[in-house]
Amino acid sequence: MCYFEQTRWACGYWRWGHFRQQCNKEYRMGETCGLKLVYGTKTEEDVCKLCHDTEKKQGRYDKMYRDVQRWQREGNRNATIERTCAEMQEVLGQIYRMREEHDHRLQSLGQMPEAKYPTLPAELSAPLWHAVRWNDRRR
Repeated sequence: MCYFEQTRWACGYWRWGHFRQQCNKEYRMGETCGLKLVYGTKTEEDVCKLCHDTEKKQGRYDKMYRDVQRWQREGNRNATIERTCAEMQEVLGQIYRMREEHDHRLQSLGQMPEAKYPTLPAELSAPLWHAVRWNDRRR
């Protein structure tokens, strides 16, 4: 039960910091017993890097979505639309995994109930541009 610093961000994400104090169970210098206790918590006002990266990817996804909408209105860009929709699926999967990783870290401290991760939206199982076109037809 050795003591370590801890950093906690505004979003709830945390990480272990530097070693601070050795416990009584470990007598060898420079060694730790393997159990970590919090010596002190440094609170950061900002959200963690993972949240920043997720926001960037979400912005990229939103831009691609707007581009696909515009290209469909303009017409005659089927190959570009298909390629962009494939990239959108990839980016959405990355966002999903990043949020899953973030939530897993929050769960490890018992900060949130066990999350039931939803499956990806149905429109992502087919090429996304088909789903977007279908939505445009219904208007």
